[in-house]
Amino acid sequence: MTDEIEAAGALEASGLGKKYRRGWALRDVAFHLPAGRICALVGPNGSGKSTLLSLAAGLLTPTTGTLRVFGQAPSAPAARERVAFVAQDKPLYPRFSVADTLRLGRELNPRWDQKAAERVVEEAEVPLSARVGSLSGGQRTCVALALALGKRADLLLLDEPMSDQDPLRRHRMMGVLMAEAAERGTGVVISTHVLAELDGVCDYLLLMGGGRIRLAGGTDEIQAAHRLVTGPSATGGGTPAALARHTVVETRTTGRQLTALIRPEGTPSGDGWIVTEPSLEEVLLGYLRAPDAPPLLADDTRTAGTEVGA
Repeated sequence: MTDEIEAAGALEASGLGKKYRRGWALRDVAFHLPAGRICALVGPNGSGKSTLLSLAAGLLTPTTGTLRVFGQAPSAPAARERVAFVAQDKPLYPRFSVADTLRLGRELNPRWDQKAAERVVEEAEVPLSARVGSLSGGQRTCVALALALGKRADLLLLDEPMSDQDPLRRHRMMGVLMAEAAERGTGVVISTHVLAELDGVCDYLLLMGGGRIRLAGGTDEIQAAHRLVTGPSATGGGTPAALARHTVVETRTTGRQLTALIRPEGTPSGDGWIVTEPSLEEVLLGYLRAPDAPPLLADDTRTAGTEVGA
């Protein structure tokens, strides 16, 4: 990875918006994603994840604001050479064999790595002689991933790549992706709904909701910024006084016991309270269940003009 790539970062958005006929898919999106990170892109359906990835791949143009890929417009030839995109629909030629598909990748990409592409296909046990149109959805996904990895891009954009994989193949493909990222310092942005698979795999997080960024930053930093507190619920309901000075993301009450996900101001304390650090999955579920919770952007994700905590 060159110093130029490292300095520019992988993705940088400022005031980014995309509007369709039905309304805004993205609005006022601003963040900075450093190069070489494994970033989970998380959010409910309709939150803008696919639109953001398509903008980064240069397939869409913004309605407002800017998005830069390694410091350049996504449509610039130099940016396209550094990016590989696997869309949800995996557009491949159904009449081509797998071998023909990889050959096409070799002809179109100057940095092509045939061994890397074939390694993905072999790991997935997909015959090179098979026609793409005869493959299962999960097998076609593996061919699309082979094209992406064979391109030797600096940034992989993956839109729900494991949604049609069985558990064993999903585990294998994630292993291949992580090995590629570790070996070459390749950045990955992977959109997913399988929250349990993120822990220990991704080191960066973008959580979206309503077309906006709600959480952004390193996973360790985001986890450390939150606490899970359990204790007696307040008389008459509402937020207990012991939590009043903290930023409360979500509260849940079961009988006389309350569990709250908070961003603490100082050390949480109170009679009978148990305080623990939440898992990444618990943080994500808290924000997904509480769409009005205040956003959190870590220092190194903010672009110029982005307000703290917004």
